Amino acid sequence: MTKRPLSALRIAAVALITLIIWVAVAALGLAYGSSDLGGWDLLVRWISGDLSATEEAIVYRARLPRVVFAGLVGAALAVGGAVFQAVLRNPLADPYILGISGGAALGGTLLLTLGSVTVGALVLGTPVAAFAGAMGALAVIFGVEKWTPPGRGSTYVLLLTGVIVNAFAASVIMFFQSVVSARKAQEILFYLMGSLAVEGTPVAVMGAAAVVILGSIVVIYAFARDLNALSLGDEDAAYLGVEVRKVRRVTVTVASLAVAVAVAFSGIIGFVGLVVPHAVRLVVGPDHRVLLPACAFGGAAFLTGADVVARAMFSLLGTTLPVGVLTSMIGAPLFLYFLWRSLRRSEEWQ
Repeated sequence: MTKRPLSALRIAAVALITLIIWVAVAALGLAYGSSDLGGWDLLVRWISGDLSATEEAIVYRARLPRVVFAGLVGAALAVGGAVFQAVLRNPLADPYILGISGGAALGGTLLLTLGSVTVGALVLGTPVAAFAGAMGALAVIFGVEKWTPPGRGSTYVLLLTGVIVNAFAASVIMFFQSVVSARKAQEILFYLMGSLAVEGTPVAVMGAAAVVILGSIVVIYAFARDLNALSLGDEDAAYLGVEVRKVRRVTVTVASLAVAVAVAFSGIIGFVGLVVPHAVRLVVGPDHRVLLPACAFGGAAFLTGADVVARAMFSLLGTTLPVGVLTSMIGAPLFLYFLWRSLRRSEEWQ
């Protein structure tokens, strides 16, 4: 049976279907939340402009920013995971394994511990510090890779360097948690668990984050064909005319930028970059021209849906469950399954 060539129509169709899925999940997020106020009737009256002052405050100040930001963070993490898996040719790679999330968490934790820092006329907050930490981790990774001969070994260098960065970040974070007050330690822990509570964040800040994340995804998509070649291996990609080191540096840097912005505001939300690309790849195939947009909208839908479930558990727990806890509960068993499947395939090829 011959395989149908990928067409622009199919790419658009897949992107449209996944977009519709995210819109449906986003509507669910607007209709339901941690408060009793909600239901589809609320959504209908919102569209018709027939909301009370209280309902408008809940929708516009609480639910809408949270739903939009969940979509942005989910898209950044899922696309980042797809890029890292292609570049490293490792089905278990995600933004955390390269140390990007760990570096961002370290930067955010440092400022949570010390409080705001003023540099000239600029007041540095937790998001800025988290972004700086992520970029610092990326600088370390590429600094080590610079002295590594090109070839398959450079892939392992990236993986091992990411593990070391994560271990160092975790040790420093634990040190801070052990020396600060109990209240501050709890604040740091809540940040590390991952949260989408962006209520009160200025619209300009949200807009800037959206521009960076969406712009990064557009840039990554421009390298979709090169990522297809990299998935075959560095040697094969170079034979096909791909500048391997350049493509790797650009795609990983841009993906890390999007992930860093997401982590800066939301903390560490694990396994989105692992679960979503795997699930989407099973449905649409490995071609990054269709995989990347599907991952963007699929990641947005996945994280938005997870956040809806986390908020819905308020009535049971009496508090809003951090969405990072829920994604880890979902992702950890799937990670073991993916690991088992990867090991089984290796045994079959021996």
